[in-house]
Amino acid sequence: MKMINAMQEKWMFLYKFLYKPGEIGSVTPSSKYLAKAMVSYVPWHEVKSAAELGAGTGAITRHIREAARKNTKCLLFETDPQMLSGLKHHYPEFQCYDNAESLSTALSEEGIDKLDCIISGLPFFNFQQAFRDELIEQIEFSLKDDGLFIAYQYSMQMKKQLSKHFTIEEMKFVPLNVPPAFVYVCRKNAPRKAR
Repeated sequence: MKMINAMQEKWMFLYKFLYKPGEIGSVTPSSKYLAKAMVSYVPWHEVKSAAELGAGTGAITRHIREAARKNTKCLLFETDPQMLSGLKHHYPEFQCYDNAESLSTALSEEGIDKLDCIISGLPFFNFQQAFRDELIEQIEFSLKDDGLFIAYQYSMQMKKQLSKHFTIEEMKFVPLNVPPAFVYVCRKNAPRKAR
């Protein structure tokens, strides 16, 4: 049964990629190697609230569920209605939303002040610059000071923009993914205290 589900996921991704290449960044879901790399940077024992942007079919979500504490509040964001429906079905313990643009609104609805961590599978470089800017600002605003933003991309083209908003602590290349990916481990800078 698991094999059939994995095959269905791959076909769904391929179909969506062909018809919505601007929204879907890859022809196949993230590999377990990429998902584990993303999740491994998070100190889950300290995380009270987290969000995953562009959760897709749950390739990274399942690793978040395994790593997070039982009382960690986790919000999932996915624009594709079919994938969002699947996330709601498979991850009923997580709150699901249809648009990462509504991140701050979702936090307000959930009674969350700021997030400890945001994990992203969004294909930022596929987006128009104005939309990309808006998302990065939402992410920065929604994170607590020193909060983590972990994103994967298929190139290093987002490095310059991300470095304007965050401290990039590490960049890890994950070759065992289709296509190979870069994991950006970013931290929100705490405001400097006046002397």
